[in-house]
Amino acid sequence: MGSEAEIVRKPRFLCLHGFRTSGAILKKQIETKWPQSVLEKIDLVYPDAPFPAEGKSDVEGIFDPPYYEWFQFNKEFTIYTNFDECLAYIEDIMIKQGPFDGLLGFSQGAILSAGLPGLQAKGVALTKVAKIKFLIIIGGAKFRSESVAEKAYSPPIQCPSIHFLGDTDFLKPHGLKLLESFVDPVVIHHPKGHTIPRFDDKGLETMLSFLERIQKMLTEKQENELHCKEGALEA
Repeated sequence: MGSEAEIVRKPRFLCLHGFRTSGAILKKQIETKWPQSVLEKIDLVYPDAPFPAEGKSDVEGIFDPPYYEWFQFNKEFTIYTNFDECLAYIEDIMIKQGPFDGLLGFSQGAILSAGLPGLQAKGVALTKVAKIKFLIIIGGAKFRSESVAEKAYSPPIQCPSIHFLGDTDFLKPHGLKLLESFVDPVVIHHPKGHTIPRFDDKGLETMLSFLERIQKMLTEKQENELHCKEGALEA
């Protein structure tokens, strides 16, 4: 058991920030609002998106620049610009700073995070990295581009996921629609709007239960891999 105990590690998440914000802003939001009892159970990495903001940020005056965006879109959100470049950029980060077990996303980052496992399963994104196993989605929605959406959500996404839905979030109807594309999603409702929420007692219990479940899955996977290696060495 000694060697097995040593290899157990926390689930590692690549964290994708919101539109025209930054990795540093998302880090500050999460680390000031989430308790240590949650943060100590996961490893979080906060990159900046590839493109400098091409317009005004909603967080100007609240958080300092610079601000970044993952990709651009038309006013109907149906045509994307630099989307393939964005996917390649995320894959490059996952190669250089990985391995990662899951994705955490907020707003534009949540839309990306929720859609990437399906795109990966179809072989159109993240083909050079390990399968995304877990998702934490905050203020999410579905891709509105038909060509992207048809690949992202069919068949339904199987990986364990937890979704934060704010009662006054303008994206809440879209977040509810997103849930239909997941198998057994876990949901935390909160009274706030489009933001990283704090936990109430029920939400914290739900989050800790989810983290315990994915840690167990990860530990079992690591132990199985170790046994396979030991078996191969003995053979």
